[in-house]
Parts: sequence; C-alpha cells; structure tokens
Amino acid sequence: MEGNATEFATAMLALTVLLVPIVGIMTVVTPFLMRRGEVFAVTVPDAAARDPYLRGLKLRYALIMGAITAALTAAGAFGSFTGNAGVALAVLCVGTLLICGVSYGLMLYFRAKVQAYKKERGWHAAAQESVAVVGDAPVPHAVSLKWDLLYLPVLAVTLAIGVAGYAQMPDLIPQHMNFQGEVTEYMEKTPLTVLAPVLIVAFMAACMVFSHWTILRSKKPSNPNAPATSALAYGMFARAQSILLVAGGLALSLLGPVMQLAFIGVIGLAQAGVFVVALALVMVVGSLAISLVYGQGGARVFARMSASDKLLADDDEHWKLGVFYFNPDDSSLFLPERFGIGWTMNWARPAVWAIMAGGFLLTVAFVVGVMTIM
Repeated sequence: MEGNATEFATAMLALTVLLVPIVGIMTVVTPFLMRRGEVFAVTVPDAAARDPYLRGLKLRYALIMGAITAALTAAGAFGSFTGNAGVALAVLCVGTLLICGVSYGLMLYFRAKVQAYKKERGWHAAAQESVAVVGDAPVPHAVSLKWDLLYLPVLAVTLAIGVAGYAQMPDLIPQHMNFQGEVTEYMEKTPLTVLAPVLIVAFMAACMVFSHWTILRSKKPSNPNAPATSALAYGMFARAQSILLVAGGLALSLLGPVMQLAFIGVIGLAQAGVFVVALALVMVVGSLAISLVYGQGGARVFARMSASDKLLADDDEHWKLGVFYFNPDDSSLFLPERFGIGWTMNWARPAVWAIMAGGFLLTVAFVVGVMTIM
C-alpha cells in the first residue's frame, strides 16, 4: 500500500509539473505564431514581418520568457523528483500565474515600442478594405455543433453507472487525496451522490459547446491581397481547433464515469486523479501542436503568400491594452485574438455582456449545486 502511495505521489507530481513548461513554451512562441500584419497586437504591413527591429523585439521577448520557463521548470523538476510536494505545488500555482503575468506585461512593453516604431515609419492605412470570398471551391470550416450531441451518451452512462452501483458505494466515500496518496476528506453517501458526476459532466459539456459555438460564430479574418488563401488558412485552423475541442471535451467528460467507478470502489481515487491530469496534459499538448502547425488564425499556413508593404487595414484603436476588442460599429460578437491562440469577444456589444452574465450565473449555480450534493 505504501508503495502504491509513493508511485501515485511521484506520478501526480511529475504530471502536474509538466504543465509549467508547456504553458511557458506556448508563451515563448506566441509572437511568432501571429499573423504577419500583427506584431505585439499592433497592425503593421505584412512585409514588416522581416523588419530586423521587429524581429529583434520578438527574439528579446522569447529569450526572457524562455529563461523564466527554464528556471521554473528546473524548480518544479527538483520538487517532483525529490518528493517535495510543497515546491512542486508552488511552481504549478505561482509559476503558472507568473508566466502568464510576465508574458502580458512584456507584451504591453513591446507593444508600446512597436507603436512608436510604427509612427516613426509612417505606417498607416489610407482606407479600410473589406473582402468577400466567392468561388466554387468549398472553404474549410469548423465541424458542426451536432458532434456535441455525443455528450448525451456520456451523461447517460455516467448516471447509469451511479444508479447501478449505488448499493455498493460505502457509507463514507473518499473525496480528496493528498500528494502522499492519503485520503483527507470523505463525503456521506446519499441518493444525490450519483448526481454529482453527472452535474460536473453537464457543466463541462456546456462550456465546451459554448466554445465550439464561439468558433462557428467568429468573425473570419481575411487579407485583400489573397482573399481565397487567407480564407483557406483560417478555415483549416478553425476546423482543427474545433476537432480538438470536441475530441478533447469528450475525453475529459469521461471524468464522470471514472468518478462513479471511484465512488463504487472499482478503481481507486489515486488512479482517477492520474487519469484526469493525464487527459488535461493531452488536451494542452494537442492545443500546442495545432498552434505550432497552423499559427493563430492559420497564420503559418498563410505565411507563404507574398508580403505587401502596404498597410491594408488598421484597427489598433479598437484593441484596448492589446487584447480587449471594443468596436461598437462591428456586429461581430467573437473574433480571433491578437496576441495568443484562440478567440476573444467584442466587448462593445451588449450581447457579449449578457453572455458573460449568463455564464457567471451558470457557474455559480454549478458550484452551489456541487457543494450541496458533495
């Protein structure tokens, strides 16, 4: 038993600490994954991607974030392989927040430099240009929301396992385990116990479906110099991201059946914990891989197009602090991020605030419901 606890502690520490370098690497490569015409959330001509000064800023950012990531990874590895859970947890929690905080601070610092350089070089758009893609060839797009119906069988299986195994559940069910493999908290068995995993899967599915819908409803960026190519690149990126979201979400939803089996005693809480962390790592690594292959919004797919020294569009004024889009004249609710991988919202639209309020209320209801049951 002691050997199993030691193996569990080592596995959990190693898996947990792996998240830090993955997050760090993602920040290191972010400036190089953006569209050619966007440098540290500032609009520049496509040809400026080869500008020595701008490339130097990206390299400085990458070196700083790389050094921080390396230091935190070394500290996490030390805590993991010496069995020091305190150090490992500190690296995971504080280190991850530090990486994200420093990354954003550096983005703002270099953004100011790019803005000054842009003004010095006199880069500005003479007029905004719009483009539409018309043709016989179909453009790739995100997979259909119908794929999210697969969450329903998972919910049904989760509930069925709980109902069928309720009689075999102990009166006190292990609920929490420390890094030494010791159970520290229990919950009393009640008929509502079987609903806790179902509620968790339902909430997770709701979040994944919303993210999927966001991709489908997003504004589609395009380049007037090569509208078909840019549409193709973005479509490939959106499709890959949506497939990862559906597949990864369904994999993570297996947490429900796993929890029920742990309640019954078919598998141990330790094995359930390792399963969850391993799935989360697979999801993060998959996201990193897609980002490296496609770039933000398909930027790497589009990179082989000929660059232009003309600034075709300039909407810097609508990007507050580089990452918050606020444009009341744009009817789009969602659009690709300007610094980072994924999508963001148009905070000037009342519907976005309504969506955020609804999401907050749903989260509060979920937390209250789980705490009541467990």
